[in-house]
Amino acid sequence: MKTIKRLFKGVGLVSVVSCAVLSNSGFAETTLKLAHAAPESDLQQDMSVFFKKEVEARTNGDVKINIFPQGQLGNDEQMIQSTRFGLVDFSIVGLNNYSGLLPESAAFTLPFMFPDRQTAYKVLDGEVGQSVSKQMEAFDLKGLGYPENGYRNVTNSRGPIRTPADVKGLRMRVNNSKALNDMFNMLGANPAQIPVSELYTALETGVVDAQDHPIGVTLSFKFYEVQKFLSLTQHAYSPLAFTMNLKSFNKLSPANQSIITQVAQEAVEMQRKLSIEKEDSMIAQLEKDGMKVNRDVDGAAFQQAVKPVWDAFIKEHGDKMINDILAASK
Repeated sequence: MKTIKRLFKGVGLVSVVSCAVLSNSGFAETTLKLAHAAPESDLQQDMSVFFKKEVEARTNGDVKINIFPQGQLGNDEQMIQSTRFGLVDFSIVGLNNYSGLLPESAAFTLPFMFPDRQTAYKVLDGEVGQSVSKQMEAFDLKGLGYPENGYRNVTNSRGPIRTPADVKGLRMRVNNSKALNDMFNMLGANPAQIPVSELYTALETGVVDAQDHPIGVTLSFKFYEVQKFLSLTQHAYSPLAFTMNLKSFNKLSPANQSIITQVAQEAVEMQRKLSIEKEDSMIAQLEKDGMKVNRDVDGAAFQQAVKPVWDAFIKEHGDKMINDILAASK
């Protein structure tokens, strides 16, 4: 009888300890999904792995994160919707894909908006960028930061792009940015919207013969296998948006919410740093893989040629966001 009492006493102690552990940790072993469209060789995956490891370590395993790269959980628009409705907890998606929900946010991706990366970081991390993050909350999204794709450059199978005239006649894959669609239309290309997941095949089969992406994407998606020329036009800075389902965020304990926001900031900084550090070596790798790279692009001529894109944006959305970005850029 004494043995039985001791056994039940021990079980009771274990139960009390278990309850205490659960109570102290808040929401133990919450498992969250993080999705992005890039291959595992891309810096978006490096960022995701860093975020996963740090969050799991700092929450002592209370929060676990499963990563789904390469569009496993849908294309960009599908990932945004899935994050809004809690089917996905985190997503990393090009900011241009939010223009349907937040039309003024398209100002960030206007051609030649940012003269350099540091200016882009200053604006995105400052009051203007944070105002966009705040607006996301109306759509059940928690903005966690703005990693980067980088500056967009043109690749094609025809020849080097040095002046605006060299773009004329290209069958040009574009994303869903109205500004970039307008830009390539004005330059005499024939733009077509194709999801990035289908782009390699479209280039391989000749559906399109040109595309524009930052260097890292051109490398990680292996577009060098189906494109011969890379021209460093740097015609638009391309930020990403790292978001979380707002309800999922609010369900976490205050301590874990703080960890999520802090690690997200560190992950964005890490990814941007790697993007800068690795760009030259990535260009060298593309050259080694057979691409012909030209840097002698007449940037001033391109800026002059695409001024009407800004005018069209202002006509549709007003000039407040542009003026706010320009003021914050100084």
